[in-house]
Amino acid sequence: MSARHFLSLLDGTPDELKALIRRGIELKDLRKRGVLFEPLKNRVLGMIFEKASTRTRLSFEAGMIQLGGQAIFLSPRDTQLGRGEPVADSAIVMSSMLDAVMIRTFAHDTLVEFARHSKVPVINGLSDDLHPCQLLADMQTFHESRGDIAGKKVAWVGDGNNMCNTYIEAAMQFDFELAIACPEGYEPEARFLTQAGGRVRLVRDPREAVAGAHLVCTDVWASMGQEGEAEARLERFRPYQVDCSLLDLASPEVLFMHCLPAHRGEEVSCDLLDDPRSIAWEQAENRLHVQKALLELLIEPAYHHA
Repeated sequence: MSARHFLSLLDGTPDELKALIRRGIELKDLRKRGVLFEPLKNRVLGMIFEKASTRTRLSFEAGMIQLGGQAIFLSPRDTQLGRGEPVADSAIVMSSMLDAVMIRTFAHDTLVEFARHSKVPVINGLSDDLHPCQLLADMQTFHESRGDIAGKKVAWVGDGNNMCNTYIEAAMQFDFELAIACPEGYEPEARFLTQAGGRVRLVRDPREAVAGAHLVCTDVWASMGQEGEAEARLERFRPYQVDCSLLDLASPEVLFMHCLPAHRGEEVSCDLLDDPRSIAWEQAENRLHVQKALLELLIEPAYHHA
């Protein structure tokens, strides 16, 4: 049987994704109650990081340990990948020793190429195109606070980056309406918009996007690798800051999310993360729980119960 990969939200059916979220909530409850649950004993996750990380590393490493397994952290300094070994060769060798591989990389093609040659599941821990694990956490967080997101309105304000692309895929898979407000020249990739059809609207005015929204999301204005553009971006994005008064235009039920790290005073006002409508801290914690559900789904247990 060939390995099952998770490179995009489209790698699961809507029902499978909803089941993952329900399972994430169950695993969160087990952890809260201190129940030991170790289905992945003796299983090893390799974690390849080309980009720095706090939440992705912590959540996958802690998650694997809590499920009874282990995780090995590999930076480009630690592997031949960083010295030009072909991705395919690395995938063949690493997948012969590991039970799953999580990769946080720049080019999405690196993930696709690695997965093509891997005998074990490959998980996208973030690429320049997509961040599907973060969206699973976002959907779990919304579900815990407000129930099903189907039919609701979500607003994305800011850069049409990998998070925005993934929200477009989420709109398709979780059946919500998405309004994206971004400055000209900073739109999400056209192929994502085309795929989503009428479910997604692109507007220039953040107030229009946020009007009546049940969930408002944003992200940093300059992502990793774009530091050189930071000054220019600061100027262009200034009108796109999410603050309390912008949130007041949304539904009275609105929730605010940010995948963090946040630059307070830039994409979010200094006080917004402390507003009761913000659930960014729960959102960050849920990376742990929903990724445990994902690991449990993808990795063969070390033993089979009779």
